[in-house]
Amino acid sequence: MNTLTQYQQQQARCRELFAKKTQDYGTAWRILRLSSLTDQLFIKAKRIRSIEEKGEQKISDSIENEYIGLVNYSLIALIQLQLDADTNLELGLEKTLNLYDAAAQRTQQLMLDKNHDYGEAWREMRISSLTDLILMKLLRVKQIEDLKGQTQVSEGVDANYQDIINYAIFALIRLQN
Repeated sequence: MNTLTQYQQQQARCRELFAKKTQDYGTAWRILRLSSLTDQLFIKAKRIRSIEEKGEQKISDSIENEYIGLVNYSLIALIQLQLDADTNLELGLEKTLNLYDAAAQRTQQLMLDKNHDYGEAWREMRISSLTDLILMKLLRVKQIEDLKGQTQVSEGVDANYQDIINYAIFALIRLQN
């Protein structure tokens, strides 16, 4: 089990979908405020948890696609955090993918660092626990947003978005095995 290879395969799946959607829609997501992106992430994570608890689903969109959405919307949030408010809404495909790749690379490095320290504990976790951790991170982000970023000891929203990405990719790896 080579975590980096598996991680990069799942990240590539997410990027491929993101690139295709960017070709179809451009960067219409640039209009979204961070709080709207957080709410979109929350909806996706709540749907996953609801399906896990009920054991069935009525809409055909797969749980895997929801995890991919969690990765891509979290990367969009990281991009939005780094862009100035007056940056053009339409960024162009090449620039958008460069921003996506840079944020994904930083997040992958965080995963490698944490994986070293935690000894790949995620491999022994239930997928439902990964979902719960994602929801907890989203509740934290919502609280930080409500506090307008004025926290006393907490890491910023960017670290939480990165954790969401990593947990979602771990879930995708686990679902593939």
